Amino acid sequence: MHRSDLPGAGYIGRFAPSPTGPLHAGSLVAALASWLDARAYGGKWLVRIEDVDLPRCVPGADRVILEQLEACGLVPDDLPVWQSRRDELYADALQHLLAADHVYACACSRREISLAAQSEGQELTRHAELVYPGTCRNGLKGKAARAMRVRTLNAKGHDVQIEWTDRRLGAQRQNLARAVGDFVLHRADGLWAYQMAVVVDDALQGVSHVVRGEDLSDNTPRQIHLQRLLGLPTPVYLHTPLVLGANGEKLSKQNGATPLNLRDCLAALRTAGVSLGIATEASDLNSWLTQAIVQWREKWALPVA
Repeated sequence: MHRSDLPGAGYIGRFAPSPTGPLHAGSLVAALASWLDARAYGGKWLVRIEDVDLPRCVPGADRVILEQLEACGLVPDDLPVWQSRRDELYADALQHLLAADHVYACACSRREISLAAQSEGQELTRHAELVYPGTCRNGLKGKAARAMRVRTLNAKGHDVQIEWTDRRLGAQRQNLARAVGDFVLHRADGLWAYQMAVVVDDALQGVSHVVRGEDLSDNTPRQIHLQRLLGLPTPVYLHTPLVLGANGEKLSKQNGATPLNLRDCLAALRTAGVSLGIATEASDLNSWLTQAIVQWREKWALPVA
């Protein structure tokens, strides 16, 4: 079968790790899922190093991640890109939003946001984000600007409601104004927020399908909102099950995740495959990947356009 004959012809997917450390069992699941989806449907698979949050990045981790992917047979179809080198692209998008009055300057510190939110009855819980109360939506009142936020009220002053369908999770809906509030696109420290960078990059790279961990599903409505404001296409989303640590939370360096053992990539892939419903006893890496592609295609068939 030729690539142009597959239902995913024109498909472009991506794996976008943050270089905060080497890949571990949890991040390999996300990498494998995105690679399998692209390969199963004759698409292109890209790797993007999401190092926009420079203070969290570990020097050399990007190189290690690329080496780990290659060792596991997950090789991108084009050269990787680094977000830290794309500042002008994000600035252009912000200017577009400013010209349309979709964004505004915010002078609030974290403490001020917390106090304002609590005064409105919001409870600060672990891992939860406070909903921005809109303090600076109508002006800074003489204060110096710190960040730039995007409006989550429409032109008529109504809450923005986002609806979308996830290939695994099904129909999704979120009142963006009430769940998140006006969120940051350009941070007080001068760095670009993840939401801005990922939306611009996905569009410029022609990404048609996003396959990533379920912990990022709550980012989707914010990204769809930005896509619509910028006149950009919305990719098809699939959020995969998370690998959990011993404490029941997402596996990470903070709760015991260890770097992949490159001396036995096949074992690592088999373990990742279990999380994705992939089970094959192939005895070598290439055969395992080939069989996994077939199983993925059967499990996550894409509709024919």
